[in-house]
Amino acid sequence: MHVTTTKAVKVSLLPDHVPGEAFAKASRFREDLFDCLTARGDELFDLTDALLCADGPVRAPVDLTLVAEHRRGHGALYDALNSGNVDVPRVRQVLAGLPMPQAADGRLVLAVDVSNWLRPDAPTSADRLFCHVYGRSGRSSDQFVPGWPYSFVAALESGRTSWCQLLDAVRLGPDDDVAEATAAQIRRVVTDLIEMGRWHFGDRDILIVFDAGYDAPCMAHLLDGLPVEVLGRMRSDRVMRRPTPSLKEYALSYPQGGRPPKHGKEFRFAKPETWGEPDAATVQVTDRYGTARAMAWDRLHPRLTTRSAWINHTGELPIIEGTLIRLQVDRLPGGGDPLPLWLWSSATGLSSEDVNVRWQAFLRRFDIEHTFRLMKQTLGWTRPKLRTPEAGDRWTWLIIAAHTQLRLTREAAADLRRPWEKPAEPARLTPARVRRGFRNLRPHLHCPARAPKPSTPGPGRPLGSKNRRPATRYDVGKTTRRPESIIERDSLRG
Repeated sequence: MHVTTTKAVKVSLLPDHVPGEAFAKASRFREDLFDCLTARGDELFDLTDALLCADGPVRAPVDLTLVAEHRRGHGALYDALNSGNVDVPRVRQVLAGLPMPQAADGRLVLAVDVSNWLRPDAPTSADRLFCHVYGRSGRSSDQFVPGWPYSFVAALESGRTSWCQLLDAVRLGPDDDVAEATAAQIRRVVTDLIEMGRWHFGDRDILIVFDAGYDAPCMAHLLDGLPVEVLGRMRSDRVMRRPTPSLKEYALSYPQGGRPPKHGKEFRFAKPETWGEPDAATVQVTDRYGTARAMAWDRLHPRLTTRSAWINHTGELPIIEGTLIRLQVDRLPGGGDPLPLWLWSSATGLSSEDVNVRWQAFLRRFDIEHTFRLMKQTLGWTRPKLRTPEAGDRWTWLIIAAHTQLRLTREAAADLRRPWEKPAEPARLTPARVRRGFRNLRPHLHCPARAPKPSTPGPGRPLGSKNRRPATRYDVGKTTRRPESIIERDSLRG
């Protein structure tokens, strides 16, 4: 066992660049973005600029038509959201081709999480699912509210920051299995990163960080064959198994003979007497959490059974080994009880330094929560009352495009702080403070959208007439149910 003690080190986020380089990168992205808007592109591009130049939070999309950067009327806005088109595969490649933030060891770190667009009062909107939310409307208990869940993938930076680079967003539908849909999404993102030259053969594996809502060993199995390493949080009541003993070890332990076991001894998270000596241990002093102590046990795996996520698996169930990490800190920034954090990595043979990189990368996963709050509270992601999920997808990609432009121009933005706000260095501005001055940056950026043509509004519906074609109402929830037992699975196949 190796024990190391290190001190907290402050690392700069990004190297300094002159504003001209930031303007050039943002202008190239704006040109590529406009090429991806294949229908109603001029209006969709103006709408994105209005998102960035509006004063204060976005309350409703129609309010953006009053912004000077939006050169068209409100009718064009709704027509673009309902009938426009965004070439999503092309946008994904454009995002993957941008400079990527990296972790302290030079590897790419991607975070995956689901954020919900709640639509409880929209019975005419299709593909709504029951979204799990907590603390809504002042209630302390969790609830299930109808809405559209979106799975996001973002590249994380090192150090304390509220920035991340959004790379993909997928709306989970009623027929989707979350694990399979997420695995397909990650495969697509990693493939784009390789094709755009952001990952080369010989580089460190891309680290994919999951929260406790995902089964990390299952995701590692689904992502087999990719140059990735899965890191996920585990529940504190889990039980894992040690490596399968060799025939010599089994013969010494059981001289009477018998069938060799497939799994080793149990490792119960809640019972320290089953842990044994860790294979690696580290102690690190941090500013926010006090002393952080991490212990790691190598080659631990879960004992899988043919149920839940493995109900449709054919053949012998795999043994998925990895490294289990237990992190304990002295305090939490919010003052809560610092319970131990259990992490599982699909990599084996980790050193003490590798263990530090893993738990620090997992803590950086919470940076994506700042992005979700910015999208909802400032950019108004969940504000529109759109009927079709396709319109919601277009609006979501415009939000991602707006956030990307904020990230590309943050080094050229001035700090237009409020009197009660503390001064911040240019490289430390938050996305909301960069957006505050984006109107001053926009004249330095290329605008490929064409000027609007003069037109007159249509007659609209005659006064006093009624809508005689009521909208279709849709049920909420899954339309495909997974079997719960082997007997039920076999009966469905037969």
